[in-house]
Amino acid sequence: MSSFELLPGAPASPVLLHVPHSARAIPHDVRRGIVLDDAALERELDHITDAHTAELAERAADLATVTPWRFVNRLSRLVVDPERFPDEREEMTAVGMGAVYTRTTHRSELRPADTDPEPLLARYFRPYAQAMGEAVAGRLAATGRAVVIDVHSYPTEPLPYELHGTGPRPPVCLGTDSFHTPEGLTEAARKAFAGVGETRLDSPFAGTYVPLEFYGTDARVTALMVEIRRDTYMAEPGGPAGPGLDRLATALAAVVDTA
Repeated sequence: MSSFELLPGAPASPVLLHVPHSARAIPHDVRRGIVLDDAALERELDHITDAHTAELAERAADLATVTPWRFVNRLSRLVVDPERFPDEREEMTAVGMGAVYTRTTHRSELRPADTDPEPLLARYFRPYAQAMGEAVAGRLAATGRAVVIDVHSYPTEPLPYELHGTGPRPPVCLGTDSFHTPEGLTEAARKAFAGVGETRLDSPFAGTYVPLEFYGTDARVTALMVEIRRDTYMAEPGGPAGPGLDRLATALAAVVDTA
């Protein structure tokens, strides 16, 4: 099983829709290292998966005037979380949810605390990071710039693992970075998602993903995280998508078109 897929867009598009948390697949050998029984694992996947975000990105790509590129994680974030720091910089390590999770969304045991993360980092995390960096470099080489739009969702009610779960939980949260997120991109997203409901910056989740080789050094790489509250488009947790997905796809396509 391939752990990720780069889906080509138009050669002239600088936009890369990044979908890191939409999948539920876990390879059998990785499953053996998870202590949850099958029913508990399915419940955890319901809570932790950004369900239907790959479909959202696909629909938005089809609607966009110039087709963006898409980089999609095909494995669950319970295998590795490609957006975490793999070292002491990662604050989520405090709740057992660094690059390789040892705790669940409800802070129960997922893997033994002494699990060595290195085999999973070597097999999945580093190849993903390298491929994502190459995808960004490809947009820079082709167009002179790259725009990473990180597509996520989050639950209506905070889960116990959240370190900053007490802030507002609007229909759309826009995660920003002081170096990589220009004001024009933020304002374009605010305007595009106005029909969905209120948008807020960096609440309840802050920041956005930029491959480390570009982070804080290459202003040609801009980025925005789009976090959609799940009740706007699906039944929680882990239920089917509803008609709200079409409205969100139209809004996301508008962001792509103005990026």
